[in-house]
Amino acid sequence: VQLQASGGGLVQAGGSLRLSCAPSGRTFRGYGMGWFRQAPGKEREFVAAIEWRIGLTYYADSVKGRFTISRRTAEHAIYLQMNDLKPEDTAVYYCKDELPYPLRDYSDYTSGPWGQGTQVTVSS
Repeated sequence: VQLQASGGGLVQAGGSLRLSCAPSGRTFRGYGMGWFRQAPGKEREFVAAIEWRIGLTYYADSVKGRFTISRRTAEHAIYLQMNDLKPEDTAVYYCKDELPYPLRDYSDYTSGPWGQGTQVTVSS
C-alpha cells in the first residue's frame, strides 16, 4: 500500500498544475511529507516538504517562489501547486511520507518504497 500521486499532465511553459497525493488504505506516517521528481536519465531530486503537524515547509531552490506545498489534515492529503512551469520541470513526480526530522533539503533521502508517480510535461 503506497502513496498515490495524481494531477500531472501536459502544459505549456508558464502554465500551472496542481498535484495531489493521498495514501491508499492507510494514513500518512511520520514527521514530514514531500514531493520528489525524476526526469529521464537523471537521478530523483527533492522538490518540497511539509511538516504534517503545523505545516512548516521547505523548498528546493529550483522551485522556490513558483511551487507551493500544502496539506489538508482532515482529508489526509498533500498538494503541490506548480505555477510558472518551465520545460526543466518535466519529470515524474512522486510523493513520500515518513521524512525524518528536522525539515530540510532531502536531496540525500533515498529510502523507499516509492509509490506510483505522476507525469508532468512542460512544453516550450
